[in-house]
Amino acid sequence: MFAISGFAKQSIRKFLAFPSNVDRLTMLQQHQFIHTLLAEPRYADPKRLNKFEQQVFSQNGEDGVLAEIFRRIGTTDKYFLEIGVGDGLENNTTFFLAQGWKGVWIDGDQAGLAKARSHFWQPIKRGDLVIREAMVTAENIKGMLEELKVPVEFDLFSLDIDRNTWYIWNVLRHLRPRVIVVEYNSTFPAGMDWKVEYDANRCHNCTAYMGASLKAYETLGRETGYSLVGCELGGINAFLVRNDLLGDKFCAPYTSENHYEPPRFFLLRRDGHPRCYTDIPQPV
Repeated sequence: MFAISGFAKQSIRKFLAFPSNVDRLTMLQQHQFIHTLLAEPRYADPKRLNKFEQQVFSQNGEDGVLAEIFRRIGTTDKYFLEIGVGDGLENNTTFFLAQGWKGVWIDGDQAGLAKARSHFWQPIKRGDLVIREAMVTAENIKGMLEELKVPVEFDLFSLDIDRNTWYIWNVLRHLRPRVIVVEYNSTFPAGMDWKVEYDANRCHNCTAYMGASLKAYETLGRETGYSLVGCELGGINAFLVRNDLLGDKFCAPYTSENHYEPPRFFLLRRDGHPRCYTDIPQPV
C-alpha cells in the first residue's frame, strides 16, 4: 500500500464515502482514464494482468489481479501472510480471508490493529486469522514468523512496510509462497536498481525516499526463484510468481522494463460503498 498519514487516510475515506457532484465527476474521469489507458496496444496481450484489476478490499485493483493469478496457477493451502496491514480494510489478503482463507497479519500500528481486531473478531475467534502487533525489522522477522508457525510454503505473501520492505524480503529468502505482492517505489524508472538505506529504527518519512525500485525487486525475485509478472496501474504494487508455476501463463519477458507502471497516485479511489467486513457486534 502507498503509505500516507492516518489523518490523510481518514480524510480520503470521508471524501469517498460521501461524494458530492464534483467528487463523482472525478471518479468518472478516473474510470475514463483507465478505459483509455487499457485500450493502448501495450495492454492487448491477454496474458497481461491489468485488465483483471478489481477493487474489493485492496487499495487499487490488486484483488482482481491476485484472483486472476490464482485462477491461472491454482491454490494449495489457501494460507496468507501479510506484513503491513493497518486496520485490515484496505489490504491485499482481506478479500481472500472473506473467501475462507487463513493466515497471519503483522503490523506495528497499535491504533490500526485495535480496529482490525474489532472488524475481524469473527475470523480471529475461529482461528482463521492471527494478528501480531510488532514493529518489523530485518533482525526480528524470522524469529517472529517461527514463533507464529508460518509455514515455509504457502499461497500468498503480501509485503508493504514502506521504508524497509526490500530488506525484509531479503532476509525471508527461505519462504516459498506461490505468489508475492510487494509495494515498489515507482518514482524510480524501470531500469534503475535502487533501494533505501536500511535503518531498523526509521519508518517512512512520507517522501519518495522509501522502499526500493521495481528493478530491485525484479533482481531479488530472480535470485530467489521468482519472476515479475505484472504491476497494477496505480504504480504501487508488483506481483511475482514462483518460477516453477509460470508455464506460459503470464506476459513475458518478466522484467521491470516490460511490467513497470509509473506513479499514478491520482487513481487512488474507493469504488462503491465504504468497506465493512461485518456489522455483527462482538459479544461482550
